[in-house]
Formats: sequence, structure tokens, C-alpha cells
Amino acid sequence: MTAHRPTSKPTAPRPLPPLSTVGILGGGQLGRMLAGAAARLGFRTHIFAPEKDSPAFDIATAKTVAVYDDETALDAFAAAVDVITYEFENVPVEAAFRLAHHRPVFPDANALSVAQDRLKERIFLNNWDIETAPHATIDSLDALVCESEAFNGPCVLKTRRFGYDGKGQAKLNSPSDAARAWETVAGARSILEAFVPFEMEISVIACRDRYGATAAYAATHNTHVNHILSVSRAPAPIAPETQARARALAVRIVDALNYVGVIGVEMFLVRSKEEGDRLIVNEIAPRVHNSGHWTLDAAVTDQFEQHIRAITGHHLGDTKRTADAEMLNLIGDEAEDLTPFFSEPRVKVHHYGKAEARPGRKMGHVTRLLPLSNGRPDGSISRNG
Repeated sequence: MTAHRPTSKPTAPRPLPPLSTVGILGGGQLGRMLAGAAARLGFRTHIFAPEKDSPAFDIATAKTVAVYDDETALDAFAAAVDVITYEFENVPVEAAFRLAHHRPVFPDANALSVAQDRLKERIFLNNWDIETAPHATIDSLDALVCESEAFNGPCVLKTRRFGYDGKGQAKLNSPSDAARAWETVAGARSILEAFVPFEMEISVIACRDRYGATAAYAATHNTHVNHILSVSRAPAPIAPETQARARALAVRIVDALNYVGVIGVEMFLVRSKEEGDRLIVNEIAPRVHNSGHWTLDAAVTDQFEQHIRAITGHHLGDTKRTADAEMLNLIGDEAEDLTPFFSEPRVKVHHYGKAEARPGRKMGHVTRLLPLSNGRPDGSISRNG
């Protein structure tokens, strides 16, 4: 099926003035950095989160501590803000729809609904002729055995919802692994994907504003340890034409969604002598993204400011790199002693203000600034509105 470009355009009212309030669902490090960007632009922020010790509370102007299905709290929150966004994609879509009755919500609840369900996400992408790994719907152990036999090779079982950093996933090398994999996902509704023999994982941070203009940052090369992003390098070491195709693919997705805000698009780069470089989309994240943290220190406009610009009705900023960059996540106790990083003159240190360093928990990141390479296509903005 070939999709057609949507004819409707996002609503574009007058930009919000300074001292307007941005409501943010979620109080983690992404909410914290969004609040910081909003403050620089003159906006107030109101964080809605269930955790009393949310790190974003340190930065925000106001806070609400409540669960995401508390309708009274949601209505009061909406009444106190001018526009609403979220820092993670597992906000209940029902909450987003309810809030949208009171205030603009960006990205909208439809985009959130697509990204929350891996099957819906794959169907959406394939309907727009965007390649994903071959997949099948799994709702029972018998179906898993049958489909893994049909794939006739390594494959990956993934829960349709609530999977991140490797959670809710299990690899099958053969159908004999089916029972173990099904137990790993606790019998949740899932999809089975053929294993992609990729050369590297890359991601693109793209953005679309309320006027339909789009922009994308240089694609990054991502390295994971124990399924958690460890290092992002910008730009990715790929051919300029592949870099341009990756960025164009991410922009195509935000246009297809009628999206407003920043999105992270994760892709597999597959290389072959016969077909050259192929880009297979693995996941879309309807929010600011970990692999875009390098933009805080090595781009004219960082991804957090870009998101605030977009949702408040302002034009997008320049995405050009001011340096090449290597972003290292600080996981668990890796953030306990930051002294060595402060001794490096071209390193920027970011601590997320979390008190407890649990294994696998993102506690901060550092960005090493490197000499700017030439010949990489980035920094353009397409004015479609």
C-alpha cells in the first residue's frame, strides 16, 4: 500500500508569549532538560509525575504529584498550563486524549498511540512504504512456535507495549527457544521479528513545528551495552548520501504523522555488495531522545529547545553541528565520581539530580567535543507551512 502525504496542516495559532506555562507529563531527566530549555526561552513549566522525588521538580516552576489516571488532577493540571507535552511514550493515551479536550497536546495522542504499540507502529511504517524487519503477531505459545519455524532463522520476540532498554524482549535462535522466550515476556501480546544482521544502529533526531516546517540533526552511531545506550557518536561514520537518506526518512515519518515536536527514529544500517546501504526502521520514539543529548553541547539549537520552540508555536532553530561529538551515558554508579571528566577541557558534564544510583539507571551523561568534520549534510530546515 502506498500512502499519500496528508493534506491537513497542524494548527498554527499565535506563538505563546514569554511567561506562558508548558505542562510536561513525566518528571525524569528528559522532563528536567525540557524544563531547563523552556526556562531559557522565558517559559514557566509545570511537571505532572507520580514520583515524589522526580528530578524535573528541581527545575520546574510548579509540580503535580499524581498518577496518570487521576482525572481530577489531570483536569486541574490542564487548567494551569497553556500547552502540554510529555517526556516518555508510556503516558496512558487516555490521559493524552482527556487533556487535549482542554489544551493543545503535542505530539498529539494519535502519534502517541502509534508509538506505544509495536504492531501499530510497524503497520503505520509499512503503509508508508518504510521498511521494517519482517514481523508476525504473537498471542500464544503455539503461535510463537509456528511463526519461529516459518522465519527459519534467528528472530526476536518483543512485547507490543512497555518495552525499552531491552525489557520485554527475548532472542530465539531456533523454535526450541520458544517456551523460554514466551516465559520471558510473561505471555504478553507480542510481535516476532526476523533478526536483522545490521552493520550498525543509527538514529536521527527530527522535528516538525506547528507550521509544518521540518528539520533534522545529523544521524548518530549508537552503541549499546546490556541493551542500554552506552555511546552516541555524531555524525555517524556513513556515506554522505546514506546520512541524507536517514534524515529524509525521519522527516518523512514526522510529516506522515502530522507530528509536532521532536522525535527519535532508530534505524538499522544493513550493508551488502548487491544492494549497498539499506535503512530499516527499528523504532520511533515520540519525544526527545537519549541519542540526541549531544545536541546540548554540539549543535546551534539543542533538541530540548527545539521541542519547546515547536510546541509553543515558534519557528525551529538551526540544527547545524558546531562540533563533532561523542556522548557517553553514565549508568548506575558510573556517575558517583565525575572528577576525571572535569579534568578534560573539551568535555561537558550533565548530572540528572537522581539520588539513588540503581543498576541500569541513567544517572547522567558526558559529551566529548571533537573537531568538526566537513562534508556532512545537516542543518537544513524545510518550510512546508
